[in-house]
Amino acid sequence: MDCSIIQVGDVLVSSDVITEYFCCDLEACKGACCVEGEAGAPVSLDEIGGIEDVLGTVWPGMSAGAQAVVDRQGVAYSDVDGDLVTSIVDGRDCVFTCHENGLCLCLLEKAYREGRSKFCKPISCALYPVRESRLSNGLTALNYHRWSICAAARKKGEAEGLRVYEFLKEPLVRRFGQEWYGQLVAAAGFVLDKAGRRSR
Repeated sequence: MDCSIIQVGDVLVSSDVITEYFCCDLEACKGACCVEGEAGAPVSLDEIGGIEDVLGTVWPGMSAGAQAVVDRQGVAYSDVDGDLVTSIVDGRDCVFTCHENGLCLCLLEKAYREGRSKFCKPISCALYPVRESRLSNGLTALNYHRWSICAAARKKGEAEGLRVYEFLKEPLVRRFGQEWYGQLVAAAGFVLDKAGRRSR
């Protein structure tokens, strides 16, 4: 059986989501994924509505530049591919980035963790380093994105014995449900057994 792509329900999962190690190391990367790249984070129309609902909560923590961008074009825009993404400042920082103690943090997630908001953050952000795409056959694809700024996360994940799919348990359950995640774990056991790299 070819294990390069695993189908779990109507989701095609790249095998490196199962086999690769990953655990965010914020102290090392300083939250670079919030400020690097050429566009904002992919968002759905529902998520845009959720962000707009909590905008007043996070507004005081936003930079003047970020507030100006949102005043001008809203919380999201269409990128060069026509996809909806969060607005960014000066072609770089997400408008919801804040800086504390030398770290880049997400104002949306911060408000959620502090109990001030019911909206956490876009699922595309929560799922990173996994990227989701919709295929023409109606299936969803999950692929692992290997980025140089996440080198410390790969190292930490290996040290802690934590695979990508294990690190992302919370957002994967949020996106696809507990039953689906259980099926993914079962499939992961098969893949890792075949590769001789059984998970914890």
